[in-house]
Amino acid sequence: MEITLVVIVLLTVIAAVLIWVALRWRGVLRAGGINVALKWNDEQADLGWHLGIGRYQGERFVWFRVLSMRRGPDRVLYRESLRVAERRDPTGSEMYALPTGATVLRCESSRGDMIEIAMATGALTGFLSWLESAPPGRQVPRAS
Repeated sequence: MEITLVVIVLLTVIAAVLIWVALRWRGVLRAGGINVALKWNDEQADLGWHLGIGRYQGERFVWFRVLSMRRGPDRVLYRESLRVAERRDPTGSEMYALPTGATVLRCESSRGDMIEIAMATGALTGFLSWLESAPPGRQVPRAS
C-alpha cells in the first residue's frame, strides 16, 4: 500500500512539473517569443546548447530556458553592450542539436563575456535589426 502511495505522489509531481513547463512555454510564445538556442560557457563546452524562447523587451532581449522552473527570464542580453564577433553555420554535432537552417552568432558583451546564439533565418534577421537599431544620438556598430 505504501509503495502505491509513493508512486502516485511521484506521478502527481511529475505531471505538475510537465504542466508548469507547458504553460510557461505557451505563455512565452504567446507574448511574441522566438525559438533561440544559447551557449554561454566556453570553459565547459561539453554542456552544449540550451534551447529556449527569446523575446524583445525594449533595450533587452530576454531568454527563457525550455526546462526551467524560474518565473522570470534565465538570461538577459542588453542591446547597448552586445556586439556580434562572428557569424557561422553549425558544425559537427551542432547540426543535430540546433533547429534546421539555424545560423550561429558568437557575441561579445562590453564586459568581455562571450555567448553564442543560434536561430533560424527569419528570427536572425529580426535579431540583427533589433541589435543595429538605436535611439537617435546613440551609435551601435553594424552587426551583420
